[in-house]
Amino acid sequence: MPTRRHFLTTVGALAAGALAVPLAASGAKSQRIGIQLYTVREDMLRDAKGTLARLAQLGYREIESASSAKGHYYGLSAKEIKQVTNDLGLSLRSSHVHIDQDWQRTVDEAAEAGQEYLICSSMPTTGQTLSNYERVADVFNRSAEACQKANLRFGYHNHEYEFAQENGQIFYDTLLSKTDSKLVHMELDLGWVVAAGQDPLRYFARYPGRFPLWHLKDMKRDEAVSTELGTGRVNVVQLLENAKKSGLRYFFVEQEEYSTTALDSAKRNVEYLRKLGY
Repeated sequence: MPTRRHFLTTVGALAAGALAVPLAASGAKSQRIGIQLYTVREDMLRDAKGTLARLAQLGYREIESASSAKGHYYGLSAKEIKQVTNDLGLSLRSSHVHIDQDWQRTVDEAAEAGQEYLICSSMPTTGQTLSNYERVADVFNRSAEACQKANLRFGYHNHEYEFAQENGQIFYDTLLSKTDSKLVHMELDLGWVVAAGQDPLRYFARYPGRFPLWHLKDMKRDEAVSTELGTGRVNVVQLLENAKKSGLRYFFVEQEEYSTTALDSAKRNVEYLRKLGY
């Protein structure tokens, strides 16, 4: 499934980077810029600590990790990534994982890393049917209970396939309606929503407060391929202006494909957001 870096030097920029108040409480422009590490996955696999340092230099402050060939933290242990991110002035907020037979171990690891959210990154069972999505909703509710016991928040990250329908019912809407809104928090991948022909603003309006996390992703105008922010078909500015409606707390820039290199795209994305006042 298609998927998933100069410290601030002026006093004003440092002040902005120090803010950690969620968007929902204080308005969009207080948000610190985050990144999903899948964006720089090859760099992370080669040199996790060096890549995290580069991201911090570029101005990123919030981090979301992802499963890799070297584990959930690209070869670092839960204690190590907690220490490294703290030392760099980064906050590890979340990570992408799979629900499997080792779920409790995954939960315990996330708690040890000190993160707030644990996000299921893909459907735990396959099947594009309403009945399967109803079963998955039950799995999410149970998985969220295990997270709650560990003082974590559970969530799910969408792709485009959840917006298919059966008998006029959108599968993603089934997940929203069949999961406990107090326990199951949705991470809305804005790029995939748009690529699926849906409007994120519709979801903000219909399910206010259900989307505390975003993947801030732009998509090319003529194909379902990610691109640098502000160059594609996703109306990034409009979505950010409506952040409070979604219940947004943290957003993570994510880009899977690049015109040059992953780190260059990460630099261009943070520069774009700085121009918007973030």
